[in-house]
Amino acid sequence: MTTGKTQLMSSSQDENGPRKGPENSDKVKVGDPEWAGSLKKLYNSVVDEPLPDSFKNLLSQLDQDGKK
Repeated sequence: MTTGKTQLMSSSQDENGPRKGPENSDKVKVGDPEWAGSLKKLYNSVVDEPLPDSFKNLLSQLDQDGKK
């Protein structure tokens, strides 16, 4: 769904809300190395970081240039 503005969302969510799947799971599976749980937590924390304003501004500029 678009309303003329770029909809920004983290890669851990989609139009229907947070995605369900291995990328949202902090649980370590049987057979995973010891460090896998920590790596999953780190990955999820980076994915959930807000987009910097400068990057949002750049995306807005690109949207405007693409409509010309």
